[in-house]
Amino acid sequence: MPTEKETLVNDEASRLAELTHSRPTGPRPALNKVPEVTLFFWVIKILCTTVGESFADYVNGSLGFGLTRTTLLFSAALTAVLVTQFRRRRYVPGVYWLAVVLISVVGTLLTDELTDGQQVPLWISTAVFAVLLSVVFAVWYARERTLSIHSIVTPGREGFYWLAVLVTFALGTAVGDWTLELTGWGPGSSVLLPAGLIAAVFAAWKLGAGPVLSFWLAYVLTRPLGANIGDFLASSRDEGGLGMGTFGTSALFLTAIVLIVAYLTKTRKDQTERAYGAE
Repeated sequence: MPTEKETLVNDEASRLAELTHSRPTGPRPALNKVPEVTLFFWVIKILCTTVGESFADYVNGSLGFGLTRTTLLFSAALTAVLVTQFRRRRYVPGVYWLAVVLISVVGTLLTDELTDGQQVPLWISTAVFAVLLSVVFAVWYARERTLSIHSIVTPGREGFYWLAVLVTFALGTAVGDWTLELTGWGPGSSVLLPAGLIAAVFAAWKLGAGPVLSFWLAYVLTRPLGANIGDFLASSRDEGGLGMGTFGTSALFLTAIVLIVAYLTKTRKDQTERAYGAE
């Protein structure tokens, strides 16, 4: 008759054998490729949108690159960073947020290219990008059965995610510029409308609105908010701004992004270990 010690050893061996047998084989599941949606997420997102507006204006205007060459330059940089992002198995703050900074610039330039380069009215650009975003979401959901950013764990979902992000930046630029065109508001007062709408979306989410819809609405609205903040800081005092200029605004916000991303890299406060199949 086995002793108590032998019985415990046999039970432990049986349990380990069962766990080993039930463990899935094949490659390890991918982890979620985007950060948790925390306050840090929204702060950096707004900072990125401001950089997208001010840095695009600086390179295009102040440095004299011209709209088309500036668009091609940043599109090439974005492509290189996205290749690096897709090759990562998990969320890496530095790579992810560099992609967001560049995609904010490219999204801004796409709308500017239509408006200034091709003389397309802003209401048409707004309508086109709104329809395009709806198509992206429709195809994404039809293929993946979810639009949740908590399950960006396959190349397909990540591709839809970044395409949606690009279109939201272009749409937010068009909506923001069209609003300013209709209202004639100055740099300071123009911040109030997108800020108020974001507050309304937040309140609706707290009252039970769908989290996915609330997230993407806020994501679109932070684009005109960040752009208007950038205009307020960069515009001269005669125009109602603070007179920091596009270079000063870009440098300030890029520095803030670098510091926050460095903090998040060290503390991992916005990282998730959610793997494939988790919602």
